[in-house]
Amino acid sequence: MKHIIILGDGMADEPIEKLGGLTPLQYAKTPAMDRLAREGAQGLLTTVPEGFHPGSEIANLAVLGYDVREVFEGRGSLEAASMGVDIAPDEMAMRCNIICLTPEGKIKNHSAGHITSEEATELIHALQEELGDDRVSFHPGVSYRHLIKIKNADKRLECYPPHDHPGEPWRPLLIKAQVPEAQATADLLNDLIIRSQKVLENHPVNLARKAKGLDMANSIWPWSPGYKPNMQPLTATHGVKKGTVISAVDLIKGIGVYAGLKPVEVEGATGLYNTNYEGKAQAAIDALKAGDDFVFLHVEASDEAGHEGDIDLKVKTIEYLDQRIIQPILEAENTLGELLAIAVLPDHPTPCRVRTHTRDAVPFLIRKPGVAPDGHTEYNEITARSGSYGSLVTSEFIEAFLKH
Repeated sequence: MKHIIILGDGMADEPIEKLGGLTPLQYAKTPAMDRLAREGAQGLLTTVPEGFHPGSEIANLAVLGYDVREVFEGRGSLEAASMGVDIAPDEMAMRCNIICLTPEGKIKNHSAGHITSEEATELIHALQEELGDDRVSFHPGVSYRHLIKIKNADKRLECYPPHDHPGEPWRPLLIKAQVPEAQATADLLNDLIIRSQKVLENHPVNLARKAKGLDMANSIWPWSPGYKPNMQPLTATHGVKKGTVISAVDLIKGIGVYAGLKPVEVEGATGLYNTNYEGKAQAAIDALKAGDDFVFLHVEASDEAGHEGDIDLKVKTIEYLDQRIIQPILEAENTLGELLAIAVLPDHPTPCRVRTHTRDAVPFLIRKPGVAPDGHTEYNEITARSGSYGSLVTSEFIEAFLKH
């Protein structure tokens, strides 16, 4: 049997008055998900253990069955694997956003107005030239998501993910040491943040963006520190023989690499609502036809819409996931040569009201040969509450999905 997990990042939400008291997942037109609901079973999944921030790194590790208390070493170290950047034993890696600050000293957004990868790469190279040295190095990623590595650093830091603090003053959110031994690392990082603003302010990329009325990428924002993680591949933990990860996001591809999955690059995959949905669907179909027995297909778009607080866009991204990802895969499943088990779920909610992640349990749907339908005709946050899988916690989902 072949297995595919289709994950709509941040897809879960709250009832919204504008949508007649429905969630975006309830409101959206999703005939493919409705078919899977009729043929499958649902439940709720807690993806974020107590004591952990509800970030995509924690939630996606949990979806794939990892105990984050044992393996989590920060977001940057996971993204490094996708970027092909090695982490030495004496190095600490961190996610390094380039963000937009207002003249009043507040975080306007976490993405510098969703800056393009081409523009961002120029900025990261400038930062490396001006601020990099034998101890500090900057590495370009995708759009606003980049990497910073520091030698002989202490990861015991309190950091503030910028997507959690839109509209807030940035200075009170500077990095803080959790123990005295980490103070030197915190001081170094905060100095880099302030110095980066001088480098970026008058860079030609930002001057051109300003002239076009676009948000400037006028500061770095490092967060989620850690060392190189020790993760066992899914081949060892859950009997996966050969697998693929499909995502536009370095974090997810990096998790996939550590999980023993092959990352696939899809032309036009952006991590936004305009991503190449059809290309991702075809990449999944091709991998399953080529002999893979497991595919993890991740789409970031709904999460970004939630962070923007854009209700209409979030509905649209869910409909795109349904019609341009799930439907083509359903149409192709009879050509795969084996039966196909399909799971659909978000990693965490990103409600439009709060514009950030929450730790609430997420709805999941599994359509799998041998598992009786539970009588639902739709899939959403409400129907999942009475699904036959009940309430699962972290690794219980992947165990239920891959169990023969």
